[in-house]
Amino acid sequence: MPSRTTSWLRRSLSALTSFALLAGGAALTATVQLAVAPPALALDNGLALTPPMGFNNWNSTHCRAEFNEAMVKGIADLFVSKGLKEAGYQYVNLDDCWALPARDASGNLVPDPVRFPNGIKAVADYVHAKGLKFGIYSSAGTKTCDPLGFPGGLGHEQRDANLWASWGVDYLKYDNCNNQGVDAKLRYTTMRDALKATGRPILFSICEWGANQPWNWASPVGNAWRTTGDINDTWATMIRIAHRNQQFAAAAKPGAWNDPDMLEVGNGGMTDTEYRTHFSLWAQMAAPLLIGTDLRTASAATFDILTNRDVIAVDQDPLGRQGTVVSSAADKVVMSKPLADGSRSVTLTNEGTTAATISTTAQAAGLAGAPSYTVRDLWTKQISTTAGAISATVPPHGTVMLRVTAGGAPKAGMNRLGDLAWAAATNGWGPVEHDRSNGETGTADGRPLTVRGTVYGRGLGVHAGSDISYRLGGTCRNITVDVGVDDEVNGRGSVVFQIWKDGTKVADSGVLTGRDPAKRLTADLAGAATLRLVVTAAGDGIGHDHADWADPGLACGAGPGAGTHQLGDLAWSAATNGWGPVERNRSNGGTGAADGRPLTVQGAAYAKGLGVHARSEITYYLGGDCTALRTDVGVDDEAKAGGSVVFQIWKDGSKAADSGPLTYRDQARRLTADLTGALELRLVVTDGGDGTAWDHADWAAPQLAC
Repeated sequence: MPSRTTSWLRRSLSALTSFALLAGGAALTATVQLAVAPPALALDNGLALTPPMGFNNWNSTHCRAEFNEAMVKGIADLFVSKGLKEAGYQYVNLDDCWALPARDASGNLVPDPVRFPNGIKAVADYVHAKGLKFGIYSSAGTKTCDPLGFPGGLGHEQRDANLWASWGVDYLKYDNCNNQGVDAKLRYTTMRDALKATGRPILFSICEWGANQPWNWASPVGNAWRTTGDINDTWATMIRIAHRNQQFAAAAKPGAWNDPDMLEVGNGGMTDTEYRTHFSLWAQMAAPLLIGTDLRTASAATFDILTNRDVIAVDQDPLGRQGTVVSSAADKVVMSKPLADGSRSVTLTNEGTTAATISTTAQAAGLAGAPSYTVRDLWTKQISTTAGAISATVPPHGTVMLRVTAGGAPKAGMNRLGDLAWAAATNGWGPVEHDRSNGETGTADGRPLTVRGTVYGRGLGVHAGSDISYRLGGTCRNITVDVGVDDEVNGRGSVVFQIWKDGTKVADSGVLTGRDPAKRLTADLAGAATLRLVVTAAGDGIGHDHADWADPGLACGAGPGAGTHQLGDLAWSAATNGWGPVERNRSNGGTGAADGRPLTVQGAAYAKGLGVHARSEITYYLGGDCTALRTDVGVDDEAKAGGSVVFQIWKDGSKAADSGPLTYRDQARRLTADLTGALELRLVVTDGGDGTAWDHADWAAPQLAC
């Protein structure tokens, strides 16, 4: 709201005691912390379960003429075209000066016909047509805060609330000027009740600047409350406001938020480094994110800051906890914020004027006991691991913002979820089972996973409603899984399988019943901190809803790298062999390691390759990076007395090439396979139908193009 000097002075006089505390420096912390009461229940209107996100014009226009209908519509357009709506911004809000200085003869507020020639409802309708929400401004006094003195809501609460509801208002910012000394809690509670009486859900933002310690009483009254005086576009004011708001973390919760005022990002008074700090700290404090710059002239850097999905995800985390200060000394401030998936957001802020190294630990940040931690930088997107130390060199007035996840990431390659420890799991009937059906209420009391007669050796057996989460740390790329109702319920049961990447659903099976075959689900997990596997009932209760995540493969990390690779030189992720070990660049030989000889098929020698014996299976992780495999295949000459085999190349779950039967009398055969997009390559050798005697088989000069 208004940041001009006259407005500030008037507000200061009306709340002298509160703002005197602002000058108290170090003494302020102790004084205010003593004043924080136990948190009350949040306002029960179903709104603002995460901090509201949107736009307010005041910081960029104040009461100047450019604040008008065309501007507001233009902002709504940009919300859609620039990806702000997709990033989570919803509300397009008007601030002071939208009305005429006097009410009409009936006592109603009147929109300024110059600024809004088509009225406010028309603007609200335009915003709603974009799939957005619309907000408006008033003051809990006789006049608003601008010196021109537009009508306030004191004594007109129900009339104004009814009018706004008729216009389609979704958000009210209610200021504190000209309040005539009426008790703040009474004034704001009266408007709360008036909004409720309209029957329209209207988010209620209390803007009394922290003058009456709203963190102690406003939780059941409004969805957010200002904790500070007005922000302006300077580093000094922004960081001072952050310090004050940090003290009230205990009061914040879903539906009720501390509000350190609107964003100045993009208005020109700070550097982009300082704006990244501004945005990071507001997200870390679970603050409303209300854009305060004119997006019609905003730079690409401003849009990059405002649409950083990783930072927004911290602000919008459904756990609804405000971050707290872990340490603060010599201009180095560390904050930690717990997140719903069990990870922590950690900010390292350098408030000084020279670059500084800022350090903390996972234990200090609230994570302890894990052997390792994955650390994702939310601005640079770099991912690293640590045993517990967290440190970064931070530029002056800069902030490094990290998402720290306990337990490290899954290993590089294809991970079978049945082999991994989950971060959290709930299940509708007994425990989640590894590699077996859900069974009964005991542990390991299921049977092999089976969907419509197809048996799966690996996976998870669950029962709706079930929710299993894994920490990925941003290192994984893809999941592929078959899903279905397990045969143990004899055709009964109906469920829906969902795969969630952080807070976004990325795959949905639709309704599957016990009569349906398994369905293949795949999902892109690039950059995900968390994977959630969710099974819900299909609307007919949860009886017999035994559900299988069958053979779930989680692809993590990069493949072999660009170029052409000889498979004999690469590490495999798994290998089985029918006689002794798989040999690199030599024949299978006997049962010992490296006891073969040079690979030879019908006299043709090969320097590179793999010597195996049916039945054999070798698996390589490709990570989607490779395009083709070319190889010669045949029975090695050391099998003088016989031998017949079949070579197969498998791309993920599909066979990409088959040699047909080859005997010890046949020349080598050339196989090629398209591996574009494959996460995993399997080289399989089976016997030729006459048993495995002498089935020494060569993958000769196998070249993998990536």
